[in-house]
Amino acid sequence: MNNAHSDGNNITVPVPAPAGGATSGVPFAYGVLVAIPVTDAAAGEPVAAAIEGVFVLPKLSTANITGGAAVTWDISEDRVIIASPAAGDVNAFGVAIEAAANGTATVAVKLTPGAGSVQGA
Repeated sequence: MNNAHSDGNNITVPVPAPAGGATSGVPFAYGVLVAIPVTDAAAGEPVAAAIEGVFVLPKLSTANITGGAAVTWDISEDRVIIASPAAGDVNAFGVAIEAAANGTATVAVKLTPGAGSVQGA
C-alpha cells in the first residue's frame, strides 16, 4: 500500500507555542487532540506524541469521575475535568476507564482521537 503514512498511534507535530515547550509524558492540546509527548521539545519544534492508548493523567482533585465518562482537557490547568469547560478546552478527548473519586489526583483515560471538540470553536 503506497499511501500508508503511519499506524496513527503516535504522530509527530510541532509543539504549540502557547505550550511553551513539551515535556515527555506531560499532555498538551493539539487542536481537538490531546497529545502525550514521548520526548522533550521546545515550542515550535517537532515532537513525537502518542494520541492513542490509555494514560494516567492529572485531574481536578475535587472531580468525581465515573468509569466510562467522557472527559475534558482543561488547557489552562493541564488536567482532566468533567464540568464547566472554558474556551479552548478539549471536550470529550477521552473516556475514563476507571472511577476516580473526589480527593484523587489522577485518572486513567483512553484517548479517543477524532471524538473531541474545542470549546468555543
